[in-house]
Amino acid sequence: MDYLVKAIDHTKHFRAIAVVATDLVNTAQQDHDTWSSASAAFGRTLIGTLLLSAAELTKDEELTVRLQGDGPTGAIVATGQADYTVKGYLQNPHVALPLNEKGKIDVKGAVGTKGMLSVTKDLGLKEPFTGQTPIVSGEVAEDFTYYLAVSEQIPSSVGLAVLVEPNNSIGAAGGFILQAMPGATDPEITAIETRIKNLPQLSQQIFEGKTPEDLLKQILGNDLKILETSPVKYYCDCNKEKFGDIIETLSRADLMEMIEKDHGAEAVCKFCGKKYEFSEAELQEMINKK
Repeated sequence: MDYLVKAIDHTKHFRAIAVVATDLVNTAQQDHDTWSSASAAFGRTLIGTLLLSAAELTKDEELTVRLQGDGPTGAIVATGQADYTVKGYLQNPHVALPLNEKGKIDVKGAVGTKGMLSVTKDLGLKEPFTGQTPIVSGEVAEDFTYYLAVSEQIPSSVGLAVLVEPNNSIGAAGGFILQAMPGATDPEITAIETRIKNLPQLSQQIFEGKTPEDLLKQILGNDLKILETSPVKYYCDCNKEKFGDIIETLSRADLMEMIEKDHGAEAVCKFCGKKYEFSEAELQEMINKK
């Protein structure tokens, strides 16, 4: 089962969230028919967005991450909710590059190394807040880490992993986010950074059955305090009513054209691929309201 765990270390100077999200990324892979390199890039972005949402959101808030690099996947977009659900889409799902020089999936090649990572937060205020930073590596985790350090000025470390099987299914997926709290000393930060650098390969650990609690103990130490445990899910909240509201904003002329030319309308959700049909009578009803 996919779930995340929030914890704090015994000094209360560091907090961390770890997640196993294999089923979540597998659902996204199936919904969007992503190929290996795109699956890894998309999966890492979804997990990073989920972790960022879990760290920063409350109640009905949401945030959207847009990773726009110069690689063949094009734009990758993910939206996370405070209830630990996430959804997303990408411009080009059919990207499968040769393995990189380390024999691993070439995420950097798929994402690209030039572009921007932007995070837009809808906190229930009049205007959403957007922060953005340049892509620094294209490996995604380092790009999230850089965003947090520069845009939000929070010393952080982000680890993201997706293991893609030869048949394109997801063998393992998960990650963590570590944040220094006020009061953390430089020696403490150095010590925990060293611990993270020496972690065994994240995707392999998750593939072998390591839990979020196991990952947190490796990062924070055995005497951590667990604050919360919660399931996570890839979930799209689209419905016909929402698409109807969008179509209703079109002009009378556009709605009439749909009736006369197409004898109805079809809307497709880019997050999950669901299709919603609108009959001539439903479109006429929208016209009558104008």
